[in-house]
Amino acid sequence: MRQQTTTWLGVWIVYSLVLGGLASGAAPKPVVPLELGAPAPDFVLPGADGKTYRLSDFSAAKVLVIVFTCNHCPTAQAYEDRLIQLHADFQNRGVALVAISPNDPLAVRLDELGYTDVNDSLDDMKIRVRDRGFVFPYLYDGDTQVTSRACGALATPHVFIFDAQRKLRYQGRIDDSEAGVVKSHDTRTAIEALLAGRPVPAATTRVFGCSTKWSDKRPSAVESLAKWDAEEASVQTIDAVGVGKLARNDSPNLRLINVWATWCAPCVRELPELVTINRMYRKRKFELITISLDDPKERDAVLNCLRENHVSSANYIFESDNRDQLAEALDKQWPGPVPYTILVAPGGKILYRKHDSIDPLEVKKIIADTLGRTYASR
Repeated sequence: MRQQTTTWLGVWIVYSLVLGGLASGAAPKPVVPLELGAPAPDFVLPGADGKTYRLSDFSAAKVLVIVFTCNHCPTAQAYEDRLIQLHADFQNRGVALVAISPNDPLAVRLDELGYTDVNDSLDDMKIRVRDRGFVFPYLYDGDTQVTSRACGALATPHVFIFDAQRKLRYQGRIDDSEAGVVKSHDTRTAIEALLAGRPVPAATTRVFGCSTKWSDKRPSAVESLAKWDAEEASVQTIDAVGVGKLARNDSPNLRLINVWATWCAPCVRELPELVTINRMYRKRKFELITISLDDPKERDAVLNCLRENHVSSANYIFESDNRDQLAEALDKQWPGPVPYTILVAPGGKILYRKHDSIDPLEVKKIIADTLGRTYASR
């Protein structure tokens, strides 16, 4: 299941307003970046470190850099190391760097999470802070998105730089190249200019990245789930030779192979997690394969279970009750119990194996790291 941490009253109010606007035919108000010279919007936002932050908390800084970014966007992830370095280079020079996630996690489709292991909830921001070692504040604006709209955050990342009087002096990109050679260090240049008391040479630049996931995109996320749930599930028989071919993985895809059975309660419980993983990554070089240990005579029961859990991946039922044959063909290290899951790279190398219920986050991390987290990995 997708992790979500929200103030549910706030979410309900925003959701009601969104649905009310959609029902009345009202178009969402256009989001426009803050004008140069405008004062920094005040804010009160929760941080991934458990603290609450206000604009006044950064009053001592000569320059305030607000970067709207998020967990899931490949472009945002491509810039994480540069944000870490930016903070390290300027933290002792009177510059405060604050990251804010503008996205409503309920407006993000599962297939938009294909380059990450986490979504954009506050709980998952805590995971990202831990994994990446962020020491600058990483704030969550996904419930109301008031601050994000006030600044006019169009994409992730989008930078807004304010001077000592908290007037906007720069808005735009971090630099001009997500993955290639950087020729224009726009954010650094703006900070240096302000610290030196000079005008920013290029005060506005074009942004690029993932569009901000405003709450009015929630219906699209709901519709996508309904569409995927309607996909047909099927099951075929497979023998040991076929299983061996799956394990050798001559395809270009990363393969997540799960051995399960309808009579195994933990197996059935984790099927929704496997479905979520499949929906996240299947647009990339990834595929989910399930193999049932049920008696082939129980094919209908297997198919019904797959349908109930919307498992529309490649599904098989082993044609024999000889588990040793299956284990020898699939993975000689499999001790026998189910569920059993392996992640197989092209060429047959096993990157992950588990003879119990999987840790979904652990599996997603390996998948995202293997497939690549940025567009440069396509």
